[in-house]
Amino acid sequence: MTDARLRYGRASLALSFLVQGVTFALLVTRIPAIQDRYGISDGLLPAFLAAVPVLAGAASVATEKLVARVRPGVVLRWAQPVVMLALLGVGAGSEVWQVALALGVFGLAVGALDASMNMMGVSLQRAYGRSIMLGFHAAYSLGGIAGASMAWAGAHWDLSLLVSYLPAVAVLLPAALIGSRWYAEGRAGRDPVGAEPARGASVPFRLLLPLCLVMAFAYIGDSTVSNWSAKYLQDVLGSSEQLATVPYNVYMVTTLLGRAVGDLEVRRFGAVAVVRGGSVLAAVGFAVVAVAPGAWWGMLGFTLLGLGLCVIVPQTFAAAGRMFPGASDVAVARLNVFNYVGFLVGSPLVGALGDAWSYRGAMLVPMVLVLATLVYARSFGAEPARYGGGHERARAADVG
Repeated sequence: MTDARLRYGRASLALSFLVQGVTFALLVTRIPAIQDRYGISDGLLPAFLAAVPVLAGAASVATEKLVARVRPGVVLRWAQPVVMLALLGVGAGSEVWQVALALGVFGLAVGALDASMNMMGVSLQRAYGRSIMLGFHAAYSLGGIAGASMAWAGAHWDLSLLVSYLPAVAVLLPAALIGSRWYAEGRAGRDPVGAEPARGASVPFRLLLPLCLVMAFAYIGDSTVSNWSAKYLQDVLGSSEQLATVPYNVYMVTTLLGRAVGDLEVRRFGAVAVVRGGSVLAAVGFAVVAVAPGAWWGMLGFTLLGLGLCVIVPQTFAAAGRMFPGASDVAVARLNVFNYVGFLVGSPLVGALGDAWSYRGAMLVPMVLVLATLVYARSFGAEPARYGGGHERARAADVG
C-alpha cells in the first residue's frame, strides 16, 4: 500500500467512527423520548437497554469468526448502514414490539461494526508505527457532539423521533458507503516476520483478562453517562427535558478534547501514565456528579468524566494489538465483548441501585470500578511507538 492509500484509509476509517458517534448519540440522548413514545415503564427500561449490548456482544464474537473469511473492512462496510437503518426503525414504530425489533437489529449490527472498526484502527496504528488510535475515537466523539446537538434541537422544537433521525441518516448513510471505497488496513493479523495471517493463533484469556476488566470498568462508566445522564439531570437535579440533553453533549466535547491531544500525550508519557491519570480524573467526576446540588454542578462532573474516561478505551484496544501482534483481530474481537459487558452491567446496575437506594448513591459504584483500573494499568505495557512501523508499512494491504 502506498503512503497515500494509507492516509486515505485512515481518513475513511475516521469518517466511519464519526458516523457511528452521530448515530449512537441520537439514540441514547433521546431515551426519555423513546420511553415516552412507546410507553415503556421505568422497570422495563433497563431490560430494553440491556438487550442491545447482549446482542452486540454476540455479534462481536461472530465477527471474530467472520473476519477469518472476509476482511474487517467488508464487515464494516455493510454493518454501518444497517445500524443507521435500525435507528430509523426506532423512530418510526408505534408498538413496543416494533421498537424491540429495531433495537435488536441495532445491537447485532453495532457489535459487528464496533469490532471491525477497532480491528482496522489497531492494524493501521501498527502500519503507522505510532499512536493514532485516539484520533479515531476523537472522530467518534466529534460525531457524538453532532448527534447530541441534533437531539437537543429535536427536543427543543418538539420534533418526533423519526423527523429528528431522518436528516442525519439521509446525509451520513451515503457518505459512509462512499467513504468505504477507501477502507484500508495494515495486516495486524500477521506475525512480526511477515508470515501468513495467524487465524488460528492462540489468545490466552489469562493474558487478555486485565485488559478485559479495564474495558468493562470503562464502559460501565461510559454507559452510566450515555444511558442515565439525561434522566439523572431531569429527575434528580430538576432540569428541563431540553437541558437534560446537554450533559451527554458536554461529556462528548471533553472526550473530544482529551482524545484530540491524547496520542501526543501517549507518545510523550506512555500509555500506563495516561491511563492512570484518566482513571483518577474520571473517579473525581463521578464523585462530583454524586454530590452535585444542581444541574450545573452535575454538568461539571460529566465534564471531568469525559476528560478522564476518554483515553482508556482506545488505549485498551491498542494494548491488545501490542500484546498479540500475530492475532490482533482475534484479541480485539474478544476484548470488544467486554465493551458490552460494561454496558450490560452498568445500565441495569445504576437503574436497580437508583430505584432501590438512590441515583446519587448509584454513581459511587462506577466511581470505585474506574479507580480499580489503577490496579491493571501496568498491562498497558511499553510505549505504543515501538512497533517496527517500517516493516508493517511495507506489508500493508488494501481492504477494499
